Amino acid sequence: QVQLVESGGGLVQAGGSLRLSCAASGRPFSDYRMSWFRQAPGKEREFVAALGWTAGNTYYGDFVKGRFTISRDNPLNTAYLQMNSLKPEDTAVYYCAARERGTYYNPSEYSYWGQGTQVTVST
Repeated sequence: QVQLVESGGGLVQAGGSLRLSCAASGRPFSDYRMSWFRQAPGKEREFVAALGWTAGNTYYGDFVKGRFTISRDNPLNTAYLQMNSLKPEDTAVYYCAARERGTYYNPSEYSYWGQGTQVTVST
């Protein structure tokens, strides 16, 4: 089992920045790869960013366009999502997730999910 706890969400003005954190526990960090998804009211869960199995590989949703950066701190068993140039349309609940295999963009491939953290971007 893997437990994931997100933090760092909040209210920010358009153009601002937030850094989300996801602390993992329960199994060695190297056993799985971390990703971020988001879900806005009335919409499906959407892929945001993922860490690849090859060190240094990262993947992003098309809408990110260079604004977000996913990273990890192995000694702390923590993944991060640095979000810059935030827009009102980025408002959503952001979830971190862990997968042991499979494709990074498919939510059904993920076995473990955090509880989510709300990000609200005001105009």
